[in-house]
Amino acid sequence: MEATGELAGEDPSAGLEPGNLSGVRHIILVLSGKGGVGKSTISTELALALRHEGKKVGILDVDLCGPSIPRMLQAQGRAVHQCDSGWVPVFVDQEQSISLMSVGFLLERPDEAVVWRGPKKSALIKQFVSDVAWGELDYLVVDTPPGTSDEHMAAVEALRPYRPLGALVVTTPQAVSVGDVRRELTFCRKTGLQVMGVVENMSGFACPHCAECTNIFSRGGGEELARLAGVPFLGSVPLDPELSRSLEEGRDFIQEFPKSPAFPALASIAREVLNATPALLS
Repeated sequence: MEATGELAGEDPSAGLEPGNLSGVRHIILVLSGKGGVGKSTISTELALALRHEGKKVGILDVDLCGPSIPRMLQAQGRAVHQCDSGWVPVFVDQEQSISLMSVGFLLERPDEAVVWRGPKKSALIKQFVSDVAWGELDYLVVDTPPGTSDEHMAAVEALRPYRPLGALVVTTPQAVSVGDVRRELTFCRKTGLQVMGVVENMSGFACPHCAECTNIFSRGGGEELARLAGVPFLGSVPLDPELSRSLEEGRDFIQEFPKSPAFPALASIAREVLNATPALLS
């Protein structure tokens, strides 16, 4: 089925007022064709790594059924306030260099489920895009829902008029995941969304004692997918107990664990994004 309307290539930006996104220089979507591959982990660590490169970063968590980023950044239970321009995002550090908006802030209880039909979810995603007062940002990282469902299409459609820099596509090494994520690359092509590259997450287990990496699932699926699709391969992030612990405790992995096996891969992905930005804009 071919995409139609705005997603098929019409220019929906004609006559559009930038509004609350007028101060955002670059928008990056983090996508995958399936759930459970670690999009929220990659989104969080990318934002932290960009912050440590001196960038001001926002995170828009539109994964409505699994809004986990507030916990990963130790921001659960924080209140979202209103201003004249809309919702004020939550700042997760004293320097206010990372701001976050998530449906998790709108739930009365942490275990509350978002039991909504597609149109209501799509309307909230569009409201998140238009009504959050981000201010000046170098990068806005958007953690999207999995797959190509209504929410996923709503996120891409709502952001497309603002000309996103591109998408990071996340997979895990095994063939089942790679097969699903291949469909995500097709989705990006059909919607005209530039693919910045593929990230292979959970790429082996890094032993905390000897640092040897054991390939629990398989190896090289993400790199092969990128080669076949003709897009950059940005790196492999291993399963790392220190990374898992930092996410559970809401700590800054990039700052606190520079000797961790996952650190070089995550730092390299951020550098690849920074290096690719000028070329993608040309």
